[in-house]
Amino acid sequence: MLSKRNADVLLAWCVTGIVAATAIFLLFPVIVTVFMAFDGRDFMGPFPPPSLSMKWFGQLFDNAYLWSGFQTSLMLAIATTVLAAAIGTSAAVAISGMSPRSRDVITTIFLSPLVIPGVIIGFALLMFFSVFDFLPPFARLLAGHLIIALPYTIRMTLIGLTGISETLGEAALSLGANARQTFFTITLPLAKSGITAGAIFAFAFSMDDVAISIFLCDYNTYTLPVALISLMRSHLDLTIAAAAVVLMGLTFALLVVLDRVIGLERAIGQGIYRA
Repeated sequence: MLSKRNADVLLAWCVTGIVAATAIFLLFPVIVTVFMAFDGRDFMGPFPPPSLSMKWFGQLFDNAYLWSGFQTSLMLAIATTVLAAAIGTSAAVAISGMSPRSRDVITTIFLSPLVIPGVIIGFALLMFFSVFDFLPPFARLLAGHLIIALPYTIRMTLIGLTGISETLGEAALSLGANARQTFFTITLPLAKSGITAGAIFAFAFSMDDVAISIFLCDYNTYTLPVALISLMRSHLDLTIAAAAVVLMGLTFALLVVLDRVIGLERAIGQGIYRA
């Protein structure tokens, strides 16, 4: 019969093994993709590659189809980030000033796209724009990306507003500042970390979205993820792996910025709002 100490050691080893197995399960596809992106062969062969080369990255940047998709994705992500940050910040400030009951209801409504599958949102938008055909393809994509980006900007801004004492605004008002001056000199600077984090999330999710974009693209206006899916079906080669590595690098850079700005633990683990 195992002693309590031996049982604790065995349990610790089991937990360590589970954590290690989970990490390998999560990271192994990424490692394989990175190695295959540098594969020196002219075809997709067994892993690991016998030689390494940068040629697939050269083909990636010479591919007009993928480059056009990347340009659309980048412009769309920038537009989504700017609009989502502006709208999300305004909404969060308004929500933070509501009564607790109203705040909970309005917050739930704004955050509801987080629990609705992207395929459903994309299909619903496709049906809507089929009936009301008044926007060009880029504007349709922007509308769809705003739907999925706004919950993140609102959530992060609410986190940034947490802890800002109401007495600061009241003191500014008592000293002669109006509501606009109080917002731009007190509230906005103190909440800038949350606003920046929300903008980074909006940019990342816009660049990565497939479920909504695939319903709203046309032959001339499409995003990079949609272009990659199209190539996987028509002409599968390791240029796709190179594109995936570029996107992973961009995502990693955004995570580093997010960690520096607000901290990953606070951004992901903290609640929506606490009075």
